[in-house]
Amino acid sequence: MKQQITTFSPNLPPSSSLPTTAIEVRGLHKHYGNLAAVRGIDLSVHKGEMFGLIGPDGAGKTSTFHILGGVMEATAGEVQIFNQPARDARLITGYLTQQFSLYLDLSIDENLRYAAGLRQVADDLLQKRRDKYLKLMNLERFGDRLVGQLSGGMKQKLALCCALVSQPEVLLLDEPTTGVDPVSRREFWDVLGELSAEGMTIVVATPYLDEAERCHRVALMYSGQIHEIGTPKELRANLGLHRLEVRTANLEAAEEILSQATQKNIVDVQTFGDRLDVLVQDINSGEIQVRELLQQHQLPSPSIEHGEPTLENVFVTRLRQQGSVPQFFPFPRYRKRGAGEQRGRGAAGQRGRGAEGVFNTQNSQLSTQDSALAIYARNLSRVFGKFQAVKDVNVEVRYGEIFGLLGANGAGKTTTIKMLCGLLEASGGEISLGGETGNLRSANLRRRIGYMSQKFTLYDDLTILQNLEFYSGVYGVPRKLRREKIDWVIATCGLEGQANMITGQLPGGWKQRVAFGACVMHEPDILFLDEPTSGVDPLARRQFWKLINDFARNGTAILVTTHYLEEAEQCNRMSFMVAGETVAEGSPSSVKASQPGQLIEIVVNQNQVASKILKQHFESWRISIFADSLHIVLDHPEQEINQLTQLLKANQITINSLRPIPFSLEDAFIGIVQRSQE
Repeated sequence: MKQQITTFSPNLPPSSSLPTTAIEVRGLHKHYGNLAAVRGIDLSVHKGEMFGLIGPDGAGKTSTFHILGGVMEATAGEVQIFNQPARDARLITGYLTQQFSLYLDLSIDENLRYAAGLRQVADDLLQKRRDKYLKLMNLERFGDRLVGQLSGGMKQKLALCCALVSQPEVLLLDEPTTGVDPVSRREFWDVLGELSAEGMTIVVATPYLDEAERCHRVALMYSGQIHEIGTPKELRANLGLHRLEVRTANLEAAEEILSQATQKNIVDVQTFGDRLDVLVQDINSGEIQVRELLQQHQLPSPSIEHGEPTLENVFVTRLRQQGSVPQFFPFPRYRKRGAGEQRGRGAAGQRGRGAEGVFNTQNSQLSTQDSALAIYARNLSRVFGKFQAVKDVNVEVRYGEIFGLLGANGAGKTTTIKMLCGLLEASGGEISLGGETGNLRSANLRRRIGYMSQKFTLYDDLTILQNLEFYSGVYGVPRKLRREKIDWVIATCGLEGQANMITGQLPGGWKQRVAFGACVMHEPDILFLDEPTSGVDPLARRQFWKLINDFARNGTAILVTTHYLEEAEQCNRMSFMVAGETVAEGSPSSVKASQPGQLIEIVVNQNQVASKILKQHFESWRISIFADSLHIVLDHPEQEINQLTQLLKANQITINSLRPIPFSLEDAFIGIVQRSQE
């Protein structure tokens, strides 16, 4: 594909004598031995621009960031930061890596002082900036807390503060919101928007393409090269496709029918919660074909709405055109489970459910008939000293069900999971796991459980093959089956021929894939997945959920946490935790339907300015930027819409459109969390 480049000049105040071009990259190459990670990229980023770099795992993004940050030499090519070589410009460049670069045994304030010392920041400036940025990140009350005691989201916010303490001219952010909850993610991007509006140049890599929609321009990078550059709107237009939102009673069957269709007009089909996104070449004939195909298979007539393609659609389609879509390999199963097969040796003699069990589609109602509880907790509590991390939490997960445990960083999700799977003793309450109510750490029960933690669960100093051999032994996979199971993991991860690579050398997204494979090789009855797709690119995320759904349809009970709420729509049921307590539960549809007020979408001519004005008159959590529109939650829309429009017009903001839209699960999550805290 020929590289397409569009120029962009952000509307900035002439407050600096620095040149308009902040970053200039020409003919950049980076080789590691025989591996060419970056293969001749050209790039210009303007002062005050927010520039997004997106691409699959292993595309060369992190190598590019290392060179831009002056911490790694290029093999060939030239990189200039405000007309200086990247290494000479390090004092005016802030760099937030994927690994935090924080000291866990120091406090927040001590980390800030250390970062300021490295950047030669005077003490009086440090205090002012410390107060400014910690307040911006809602961390001002925790200055003396050790970083090792912070949640993942708080660590990311602190890492950004450390990068900002020298007030750099250029800010490099390599996947800054990986592992950060939706509330913190929005706050984080609002901060970036303000910094960009003040003239700071920001280059950001992210696997979450709803975030990339907020960038002025985006570059799509894969196989070490940049293939397309433009504004998000231009990239969507260049795709030349249209999106249909299809809603019908049986999404699983509809997805299978449309995915196998031979019509060339249908390009892509993907499940999103209560709908299918179908990409078509011609919108009218595409809609007719979808209706006809579903009718031919006796499915109910669908509701179909027209929508613009998303950046994720662009990402997936372009990689498919390059043949980069990972192949799906069916899991090699040996334990054939029927609906009446007894599960394990639990005291309750509970029954499992196979592929034809009582739960057949992700939008069906779960029957209680013959649906044994795999995970059960009543009034579960955990206290650490004087701090109550979990308070009276109830959980029920059946075999064949995907249950989502959602909450902000520090809500108590991981503590709850550790208690449920016997890794941490509960302070109070009842637990039943696979029918066992006594020894949750018994060897027999552990062989029936798979657990993937946030920390990858892999040994960085072992090879991929050694890790998989170790876990197949720990989980008791019969020796005669190990080779086939290990081969399946390696093939599913797209790592054929690289099994002897040291695991620590893998990008984060690939580590996640290997860790998932390691925890399911033994065909567990019960599977705990703590943020399994954190930092994983959209293509790999699709494959993850195809595998997760496959295990559920074959009878495995799955409890999953995630901060990416679009994928949480694939859960059958979910509960939201805030400060250790359950504040909402139900199916994704029921959670969204229960939200008070109305979600309004507004398209204006100046998003960042409009957002700042509205936050002065409405609670800030109610307003968020989505690509080229604003979302605002109004409890009394009849009275508040008039106030809102008058406010924007009085500030010379042009309103291009205003309409009510359904709550997304992310909107619902943020509303529930914020209201419960108030």
